[in-house]
Amino acid sequence: MSEQTINKSFGRCGYVAIVGRPNVGKSTLLNRILGQKLAITSHKAQTTRHAILGIKTSAEGQILFVDTPGIHQRGANALNRYLNRAALATLTDTNLALFVVEALRWTAEDGKTLAAIAAAGVPVIAVINKVDRLANKQALLPYLQTLAQRHAFITLIPVSATNGEQITVLEQAVIAALPESELLFPEDQLTDRSERFFAAELVREQLMQRYGEELPYCTSVEIERFEQMNGRYQIHALIWVERSSQKAIIIGKQGEALKATASQARLEMQKLFDCPVHLEVWVKIKKSWSSDEAAIAGLGYSED
Repeated sequence: MSEQTINKSFGRCGYVAIVGRPNVGKSTLLNRILGQKLAITSHKAQTTRHAILGIKTSAEGQILFVDTPGIHQRGANALNRYLNRAALATLTDTNLALFVVEALRWTAEDGKTLAAIAAAGVPVIAVINKVDRLANKQALLPYLQTLAQRHAFITLIPVSATNGEQITVLEQAVIAALPESELLFPEDQLTDRSERFFAAELVREQLMQRYGEELPYCTSVEIERFEQMNGRYQIHALIWVERSSQKAIIIGKQGEALKATASQARLEMQKLFDCPVHLEVWVKIKKSWSSDEAAIAGLGYSED
């Protein structure tokens, strides 16, 4: 988020796409590498809707990680098609792909993802995540042998994005695979996304974590106001839903559900922005995200 002059020093530098099916831990992996929460996470598939750039600068160079939506086969609606296109398009402009899979699991969506990487012709490192969940890590060896036969990976690295196991080894392998280049961003810059973007994402994260399996996918978050006044951020957020029944669920009895959502989102914003936040959240109805017609009614909640 820095606007300093770009550092013109040289090192290894390049774009690295983090690719995989939903729920393999791509966003958790990015956050672990950066040492800061940048991508929102939840146990639900398709939490990530936007490719997010995370910049890791070290003495060896600069890695430009791109966290992508999970490539999947479920659903044929416009949102799912968009998410798949966004993930696949990222591969065409990267120097390296991290193919993230879950230890001891292989699905049709894993196969679809690997086929897309192969078609793009981008070099790839296999990242086998969630090894901390294995009771017997000896069972990982035959899995690695089978995975190695599926593609000519640069290397295969078992990791745990949750506890940081083997993350340093992964970073070293990534930087070694990148070309020597002028660094593209200032050394202290973490991302190219705005604070307004992350405010919306942190509200959406609470929707993903707090509500049922289907409801979060029918919602979208828009930031109407984002201002800094007297050392405090003033943020107004709109949660768009498609039906009045969805609005009622998000608001909850006497507004308690919306209050809890806003309260936790505000705390997460204060951690990220490192300053006090006044957050107001409203729920409004729009028949579809692509339509300009809206039946608008709402209940707001103000959180200090």
